[in-house]
Amino acid sequence: MGRGRVQLRRIENKISRQVTFSKRRTGLLKKAHEISVLCDADVALIVFSNKGKLFEYSTDSSMERIIERYERHSYAEKQLVSTGFESEANWSFECPKLLSTIEALQKNLRNFMGEELDPLSLRDLQLLEQQIDSSLKRIRTRKNKLMLESISELQKKEKALRDQNNMLAKMLKENEKIQAELAQCEQQNLTQNSSSFIQPPPSPPPATIQFPSLTIGGNYQGEGANKEVETQPQPSTKAVIPPWMLQHVNR
Repeated sequence: MGRGRVQLRRIENKISRQVTFSKRRTGLLKKAHEISVLCDADVALIVFSNKGKLFEYSTDSSMERIIERYERHSYAEKQLVSTGFESEANWSFECPKLLSTIEALQKNLRNFMGEELDPLSLRDLQLLEQQIDSSLKRIRTRKNKLMLESISELQKKEKALRDQNNMLAKMLKENEKIQAELAQCEQQNLTQNSSSFIQPPPSPPPATIQFPSLTIGGNYQGEGANKEVETQPQPSTKAVIPPWMLQHVNR
């Protein structure tokens, strides 16, 4: 039969109370050590007996450091809670001030926009004009500064683009020069190859056929005679035929 549930109340027997305190204290110290080792936690345990005897346990860090850390933490929480209560108390006073400030700012904004100027006096209008002039001066100064910075940036970009353009032009010229040199080398190679071919001998002139002279009354002569005829002047073919030859032909 299992042990029944123990009622949590003061033990009246002094000896039993002392024995129970000793056992529970030992178990409590053991549990504190286990949680500090298993969970890597900083644990500080302080126990006073009914006779005022002190029993304590702390992890590797000293008891004083843990207590100091506890005091800082509790003080910070107290400050936070007290600040919260004070701020809640001050909200009731700060709210009307904030509302009046917002209303004054909205009124000034409308005045700067040129609205609700009738209630303003001459002095107020002069002050408003001075504020607007000073605002315009600051605006123009800022605008001029931004414009100068933009112009300087554009000049830098222009210079960079010009340098890049010059570099590309230089590269283009070098490429054209290389292309021209390659074309010249190819032309020289073609010239050398064409000169290395054997040129065919010139074809002889066509032979001329010599026919014998058909001059009437002439005689056939050989090759030697033809050569002499070629060197001598040719007789005219328009010679006059004698009449007796004509009569003989008619017969």
